[in-house]
Amino acid sequence: MSNPQAAVARPAVLGDLVPGRLVRDVALVVGAAVFVGIAAQISVPLPGTPVPVSGQTFAVLLSGAALGLNRSAISMAMYALAGALGVPWFAPGAPSGWHFASYGYILGFVLAGAVVGALAARGGDRSPLRTVLTMTLGTVLIYAVGVPWLMAMTHSGFGAALSMGVRPFLIGDALKVLLAAGLLPAAWRLVRR
Repeated sequence: MSNPQAAVARPAVLGDLVPGRLVRDVALVVGAAVFVGIAAQISVPLPGTPVPVSGQTFAVLLSGAALGLNRSAISMAMYALAGALGVPWFAPGAPSGWHFASYGYILGFVLAGAVVGALAARGGDRSPLRTVLTMTLGTVLIYAVGVPWLMAMTHSGFGAALSMGVRPFLIGDALKVLLAAGLLPAAWRLVRR
């Protein structure tokens, strides 16, 4: 018979290593939202698309893996809502509010963060291969929400939305996935879990 206390004591995600549950959870949720906001400031506008290249998706994927499903979903929802209400932490040049063309990607952060967090809690960030699969799925989910929103806001077809909102970002997103595949398993090795 397994020991239920041993299963509870073992951290499921990196964020579980921080002591003090309520204070830890609040700090992690707010901290991850701020982290994504700071990463958004690393932004390069691209010609022909209203969606800039930014550090946001990398921060979202790392936050999802580090926080787990619930904390990540709350954090990304906080990020999206606060930005829509005027907190200036979206990528530079992007208008605030829910009505601009790339806001669908920000809404996709909530879904991606939650799914990446759920998979990380099941070991999806413990090896490079698992991390690549987890982060790739998270990236696809961001696109899955962002592209239809982009289509609606720009009145464009699917092909045009792919040209504006996916193709220019594939290489950068692949590099972000590979970087996460190096960082997350290494973090687990450092904490010897």
